[in-house]
Amino acid sequence: MVAIEPAHLVGTGGAIGALCRYYLSQRVDRPAFPLGILTVNVLGSFVLGLVTIASLDSDLVLFVGVGACGSFTTFSSFSFAAVRLWEDDRHWRAIAHASVNLAGSLAAIGLAWGLFTLWPPS
Repeated sequence: MVAIEPAHLVGTGGAIGALCRYYLSQRVDRPAFPLGILTVNVLGSFVLGLVTIASLDSDLVLFVGVGACGSFTTFSSFSFAAVRLWEDDRHWRAIAHASVNLAGSLAAIGLAWGLFTLWPPS
């Protein structure tokens, strides 16, 4: 079996994750609220939670976890959107955006943990 360089795994996963983030954000984003950012952060947290909890092969963790999830989720866009909402005097939306991103991402990781550790029932 041919070993793939870690940088290639991360880079390929990153390219796929970035494209997926772009297309998904375009489909679900709304002018009044950055729903695209919320969606990719929560979904990415769920997938990263599954990959981490499952203790998958290190190559798969590099490809999916570091590469794809790393570029799929977005802290910088999340922060920028929160600041932009605040500057536009939409303070409650800025607070909601930050709160729902954090709570949703943590809940997604909890759901991933629950699904992995509790399923299938014994």
